[in-house]
Amino acid sequence: MSELIKIAVDAMGGDGSPEKIIKGIIHNHSSNKENFFKIFGNEKEIQKYLNNQIDTKFFEIIPTDNMVKSTDSPLEGAKRGKNTSMWLSIESVKKKEADIVVSAGNTGALLVIAKLNLKMIENIDKPALSALWPNKNGMSVVLDLGANIECSSKNLSDFSIMGASLYKSLYPSETPNVALLNIGSEELKGNEVIKETFQLMNENKKKNFNFSGYIEGNELMNGKVNVIVSDGFTGNVALKTAEGTANFITGELRKALSGSLIAKISSILNFSNLKKFKKRLDPRLYNGAIFIGLDTPVVKSHGGTDYIGFSNSIDVCNRIVKGCLLYTSPSPRDAHESRMPSSA
Repeated sequence: MSELIKIAVDAMGGDGSPEKIIKGIIHNHSSNKENFFKIFGNEKEIQKYLNNQIDTKFFEIIPTDNMVKSTDSPLEGAKRGKNTSMWLSIESVKKKEADIVVSAGNTGALLVIAKLNLKMIENIDKPALSALWPNKNGMSVVLDLGANIECSSKNLSDFSIMGASLYKSLYPSETPNVALLNIGSEELKGNEVIKETFQLMNENKKKNFNFSGYIEGNELMNGKVNVIVSDGFTGNVALKTAEGTANFITGELRKALSGSLIAKISSILNFSNLKKFKKRLDPRLYNGAIFIGLDTPVVKSHGGTDYIGFSNSIDVCNRIVKGCLLYTSPSPRDAHESRMPSSA
């Protein structure tokens, strides 16, 4: 058996934890035996939900009763000390005891604790929160989704480099095609930071990705670009809008197909296509955002997702480690240099 990917799991973060976290691990393990889970949290609760459903050679429980609460401010979460499940799981990556860490806990606290434990990549000033979105042709990397409300042109340029590296790591055979999210496609549109970033990226074009200028909100999913860059405020609004739109469409479709006998018969006849449509819009299947810019990977699962969503965030961990995306120093798995290009 090849070396297992070691994933540190904060079992106490997010709604319905640790139940949904452990069920997500079990669900993922049922189809993927490549991972070893270092599970941090309340040992009694974790064992109750594991219920001998995974062989002990695939997991280890590191007991702690302390946890970061969802209501904590980022500073309060960090002040809860070094014995919380979130802190210890991140620290295990710092100590090279795990390859990557995943948490469904408090986003602000996760970012602060990660920055306290881990180093920034050289020449990168701020980490960004990135995620995968579906488009007509496949998937796109979108960042920043809320880590940085205000950004400079250098920050956005850095995000472009990091986003392209993430995309290339996940899809090695494809070329990253980067665009800046803006209110128009013309060069004169947007605020000063956006226009400065546009000029900066045109002057310093990179060999490892294409720069396609601006993209508007109504074009996010048309598949013309596959890396979309914005500040955290704009990106988070776009994310929540997309999630709400997807939920609205699926909800309205469900009502329309259950409103009459003819509609019900139609839904039965088109069951296979409707199932594919629902799957395509299911946000759980795209769960798993990545704090990118740190020298070690940190994956953020949506706090409100269920076990299927958390299982998908484990898949994201697996793919990132296989792609050797973010290591700037030897990982527990290999001694290769980082795949992340310099922003200099």
